[in-house]
Amino acid sequence: MNANQLVSVFFFYLFSLSLSAQTARIKGVILDKNNQPVENVNISYSNFGTQSNKNGFYNLKVPANQNVTVVFTHVSLKKVTITFYLDSNEEKEFNPVMSDQEEQMGEVIVTANNRKLIQGITTIEPEILRKIPGANAGIENILKTLPGVNSNNELSTQYAVRGGNYDENLVYVNEIEVYRPFLIRSGQQEGLSFTNTDLVQNVEFSAGGFQAKFGDKLSSVLDITYRKPIQFGASVEASFLGGSLSVDAVSKDKKWSAVTGVRYRNNSLLVKSQETQTNFTPSFADVQTNINYQASAKWQWSFLGNISQNKYQYQPLTRQTKFGTIDNPMALTVFYEGQEKDKYDTYFGALKTTFNVSDNFTLKFIGSIFHTLEQEYFDIFAQYRLGEVDASIGSETFGEVAFTRGIGSQLSHARNDLDALIVNTEIKGFHDWKESQFEWGIKYTRESIRDRIIEWEVIDSAGFSLNPPIIDLPKNNQPYSPYTGPLVPYQNIRATNFNSINRFSGYGQWSLKSNIGTSEVWYNAGVRMHNWEVLGATIIRKFQTTFSPRAQFAIKPDWEKDMVFRLSGGFYHQPPFYRELRDSDGKVQPNTEAQQSVHVVLGNDYSFKMWNRPFKLVSELYYKALTNVNTYTIDNVRIRYAANNDATAYAQGLDVRLNGEFVPGTESWFSFGYLQTEENSNEKGFIARPTDQRLKFGLLFQDYMPAIPSIKLYLNLVYNTGLPGGSPSYVDPYLYQNRLNDYRRVDVGFSKVFIDHATIKENNKGWLKDFRELAIGLEIFNLFDNQNAITNTWVRDVYSKNQYAVPNYMTTRVFNLKLTAKL
Repeated sequence: MNANQLVSVFFFYLFSLSLSAQTARIKGVILDKNNQPVENVNISYSNFGTQSNKNGFYNLKVPANQNVTVVFTHVSLKKVTITFYLDSNEEKEFNPVMSDQEEQMGEVIVTANNRKLIQGITTIEPEILRKIPGANAGIENILKTLPGVNSNNELSTQYAVRGGNYDENLVYVNEIEVYRPFLIRSGQQEGLSFTNTDLVQNVEFSAGGFQAKFGDKLSSVLDITYRKPIQFGASVEASFLGGSLSVDAVSKDKKWSAVTGVRYRNNSLLVKSQETQTNFTPSFADVQTNINYQASAKWQWSFLGNISQNKYQYQPLTRQTKFGTIDNPMALTVFYEGQEKDKYDTYFGALKTTFNVSDNFTLKFIGSIFHTLEQEYFDIFAQYRLGEVDASIGSETFGEVAFTRGIGSQLSHARNDLDALIVNTEIKGFHDWKESQFEWGIKYTRESIRDRIIEWEVIDSAGFSLNPPIIDLPKNNQPYSPYTGPLVPYQNIRATNFNSINRFSGYGQWSLKSNIGTSEVWYNAGVRMHNWEVLGATIIRKFQTTFSPRAQFAIKPDWEKDMVFRLSGGFYHQPPFYRELRDSDGKVQPNTEAQQSVHVVLGNDYSFKMWNRPFKLVSELYYKALTNVNTYTIDNVRIRYAANNDATAYAQGLDVRLNGEFVPGTESWFSFGYLQTEENSNEKGFIARPTDQRLKFGLLFQDYMPAIPSIKLYLNLVYNTGLPGGSPSYVDPYLYQNRLNDYRRVDVGFSKVFIDHATIKENNKGWLKDFRELAIGLEIFNLFDNQNAITNTWVRDVYSKNQYAVPNYMTTRVFNLKLTAKL
């Protein structure tokens, strides 16, 4: 039997094992306008249906994990059409009131509380994503207010979770893993997040202890579902930072539906608020679509596509930064020549099909292609002057540089190109068997990378070239004695890598809902497998395999107080992606092994009422023990790895979030996080990791004026203690541990709503009649104008031989106007 026959037999065996597809149930009582039960109502979806009995009661089984449009019809009453989204084994009670006057249409999105409880998942409402202000508004902007999620860069959409870094977070859209560009080194170069919030239906986030069905990363999972429209619609948003347009389309026979979004962003408003004066001409744009086709009652198809083009052109002119103390104020003045031209073009397409083999068995096939073409070119010459500031009050030169302590120059050069193609094919199966659910998946990934790195930097002070501190060169004692050694750049990285990586991964997991006495309990257990090999012209083939068993347990005691207790954890491996294989010199190290983490998460959900409104207190205590750690450094958002697995580490902490209706009808929350994460490299001892964010406070608050409810307020507040960072280049972290200042930021938005779902009937005349929503808003970013630093620039004083840390500050206070409309 050859290999193809073996594969065919294997898939046939998996197919024959299946017993059922994931299903859910809708039930309720149908009433007329007099609250009397209605008999003989036909309730149907596709070609399946039932009827209400003489008491108006009905019970309908429907497919889970997809939009299902259910139609209620009666010979003497108007039709009711409603769309549900239910999760596996979920029961939804829906009691429609049928009228003889008007037809009813709508959408009900139901998420399974049982599944959220056992997984410890945080659910975020899509409307919050679109309303809460932020320099980079969207999903990541909201995540940064959650406990355990940290970022000190408002221009970036990247985030760190519970001691991990930016490369340790999984992101799925419609069950399809998505990627971001490789070469981006600064938050202001990122432009747009992959996720278009105008298209979002569900957002779920887990900060650790997640199930085996999610992939091989160490820190978190962001699981996003795009919506399937049920009628035509359009939305428009425009502001000083750019704009977006989205369109919902549905065919006449309801078999085809599509939601498409176009976005454009320009960061000039934010970048020009920084201390560096620039000519800045960015162009960040993308188009994204999610197309769905209902071929039959059992077979569905969907396509997710994205084309993104980010052009970043940056020409710095001047910069002046004041720093130091009251007694010894200093200033750095820099004059620039040259420019930076970066370009990131990404193309993504994914085809997904779902086949309901039977009522208890579903198969899914997913195929995706991601292609990125990136270039990073710059030649920037900077001439600096380091001086003492006149601090004498009343002096004619107060606040100006009175004495120059050092002058110098720096020339930075890069010609970096990257071409990456990532292809995925995956098959998944879902089975229901009595009270249990079984899920499995098999995935193949091919990564092809063509990468060229040419970077160097030359620094001189008072006309004398500085040698790199990591190379053994003759002592430089200029200007007192001549230097006779070679002239070498302060930094110099040159590498060309043509590599391919083949990956085979799979998982299987089992879930059960049961009872222990009068308490409800949920069980989940599963395992992941990942095998990969790194190929290249000068690389010997290297196979590596990991196994990651994981489990979750949740119990809801039969108490008067509504509480759920959770315990989850297991082994989490992160096989190295291309960037993790590349060391600080730019060379690929094929023997780099998977990092391993053991998670233990103990959680509690306490639901209660305060002021007769619903609230929930969620708390989680966690510990992560890491081995085979791939140490790294962070500069802005660029990560450079050592690629030698020479360390162990740990992360421990406490996350608490209180959310609820602090203001009636709106959701707000307050979060607190404590984290300690340290690493031990080559048995030198434990020191803080680059993401050691000790304390974090976050606040997301929504309010409105009681007398004028159409005037709304949205507040986004984040406070993080300082991260380790800002060290000079090549400094041994064991010899130099420094922390940046605390990160403090408040963004606030005010909105005047002319029409929304609550007032649409009142405004069905005149020019407002065509709108479902219309609002205009004012946003103030960095309300209190806090100076937050992302890194330090280190400047050398040739006379005293001292180096001064000059903070690189982020954005100052910025005002933005925004218009939002829906048709």
